[in-house]
Amino acid sequence: MKIDNFVHLHVHSEYSLLDGASRIKKLIERACEFNMPAVALTDHGVMYGAIEFYTQAKKSGIKPIIGCEVYLAPKSRWDKQSGREKKEETSYHLTLLAENNQGYQNLMRLVSLGFLEGFYYKPRVDKELLREFNEGIIALSGCIAGEIPKCIILDKIKSAKKILEEYIDIFGKNNFFLELQDSGIQDQKKVNKALL
Repeated sequence: MKIDNFVHLHVHSEYSLLDGASRIKKLIERACEFNMPAVALTDHGVMYGAIEFYTQAKKSGIKPIIGCEVYLAPKSRWDKQSGREKKEETSYHLTLLAENNQGYQNLMRLVSLGFLEGFYYKPRVDKELLREFNEGIIALSGCIAGEIPKCIILDKIKSAKKILEEYIDIFGKNNFFLELQDSGIQDQKKVNKALL
């Protein structure tokens, strides 16, 4: 089967603990089977598989896109009090892709600082860090656990628009994209309709 010009930009591997089942070698083999020119690796909060992914993809003639689905603190990465006991969000999801070497370096900084400074149940970054380390990074609004999709699910469309403007301010209008998924989840249908 041939799929021209389709590229997965949100993919989890076995390095996404309890969330990914794809083995990197099999992922690259499958991308080759479908004649995909490129594929991204966006594990949850980590970049443990980046080197293996890059090596396997290059060896197979596939362009590797290194990324991460980071956990974003609702307020500050330093805030470790809000959350589970109040049934509030402790983090949102945000998909980040390295556009170039500077983006790769910044992505590594973000992931490292998520562990060193923002860890609260998960390694979290915040918008302060995103503003500081945004160069060379392309951002996607994320799955239904993203900040914009969560607002849409809660019928807070004005808040979603405000957050969208904030992300465009952080990453630039050419480096921030709304992420559409079709996972079969009812809330996803509502989110996709609003995003479109």
